[in-house]
Amino acid sequence: MIDLICQIGIIIFGISAAFLMAFKNKLGVVFGFCSQPFWITTSYMNDQFGVFLLSLIYTVTWVIGIYNWWIKPMKEKNERYKRNTEECKGKL
Repeated sequence: MIDLICQIGIIIFGISAAFLMAFKNKLGVVFGFCSQPFWITTSYMNDQFGVFLLSLIYTVTWVIGIYNWWIKPMKEKNERYKRNTEECKGKL
């Protein structure tokens, strides 16, 4: 039963991630990351250790994607905001 749930999760999240990434939608990295627990679980349960290792590497890659698409732009936006408010305070 767990393997069936994993296969459904892989289909839903994996296809969604590929589709969204093809259209340069930043939600693709989130869906890709969400698919990883299913990949890791099913590969471990079925003794597919090559796929298991690959899944761990993909997980790191998805985390990097989340950082680059979501976290880094927010940090840059906050830094620009701080710089602009400091410049405005200096002009007063």
